[in-house]
Amino acid sequence: MAYEPNRRVYLFGTGGTISFVGESRMDFFNYSYRGQQLTIHEMLARVPEASEFAEVIPEQVINVGSTEVYPPHWLTLAKRINEQFSADPDAAGAAVTHGTATLEETAYFLNLTVRDRRPVAVTGAMRPPSAMGTDADNNLFDAVRVAAAPQSAGRGALVVLNNEVQSARDVTKTDSYRVETFQSGHMGFLGYADADGQVTYYRRPERRHTADSEFDVSSIDELPRVDIAYGYAGAGSTVIDALVADGVDGIVAAGLGSGGSPSTFMAGLKQAQAAGVPVVLSTHVGTGRVVQTRRFTEEGYIVADNLHPKKARILLMLGLTQTKDPVELQRMMLEY
Repeated sequence: MAYEPNRRVYLFGTGGTISFVGESRMDFFNYSYRGQQLTIHEMLARVPEASEFAEVIPEQVINVGSTEVYPPHWLTLAKRINEQFSADPDAAGAAVTHGTATLEETAYFLNLTVRDRRPVAVTGAMRPPSAMGTDADNNLFDAVRVAAAPQSAGRGALVVLNNEVQSARDVTKTDSYRVETFQSGHMGFLGYADADGQVTYYRRPERRHTADSEFDVSSIDELPRVDIAYGYAGAGSTVIDALVADGVDGIVAAGLGSGGSPSTFMAGLKQAQAAGVPVVLSTHVGTGRVVQTRRFTEEGYIVADNLHPKKARILLMLGLTQTKDPVELQRMMLEY
């Protein structure tokens, strides 16, 4: 099944496994060693079937492994997508190829900063295009289909791998090598990009995103620095103290269970607050909420609800571009 003819999709390449060329068809692990990568134009040429669904316009933004994607790259990519959407009101959507290690972070940043209802489909691969059984071509093809599909509009930034469409807010990478690595926990995925040519949805994200977002990065050249402090049995305040001394703008605590951590760790967070550093309490257990308990509220902490620590960090970075008021930052955590 083909969608409306001549629907335009802008395809932005950033690198990652989906672009790397290994030494052989059996190279599933060392493919980044040589640093040889396909360009987005070369990747698109491998999937001529994408033209059945849209006029695809490729653009190379960066071409790096996902461990080398930094916040300035997020800004560049978000601005570029916003510029293209503004210049081409008839475009159907955008797709982004990305390394999987930081894919969920880039996707969530776009979920908060692309100011448009049109879809942004972010994809990657767990096996490079040079490997036997690669998922690179199928995932690229599916991302274009999802970006071109009218029913994808208004659902925020989407993550598309393994024939599944996931919300950028909820999804996380859960396995180091398996192709079904991206999962959305209790929330579940949104729908399928299936072999019959259909893009089929079953739910819609409820939290604010994209066109309803209050975050405008068009004039921002640098994001506030927010770091994550990891809680564990016996954790002290050493890392937290070092972050504050180094001038961090905000801290997300990846706490135990429901957000709490050892008293020595929490004492460090209190000192950070006293130094004027906003602190968000999250949890590293994978699913579930951190709620506004009496203790957390009395001690002035911001809670992340069910955002993973990496996602809470991104939201806090954007929130700090507008305010340091903990009441306002808490509102943002609960609305996005």
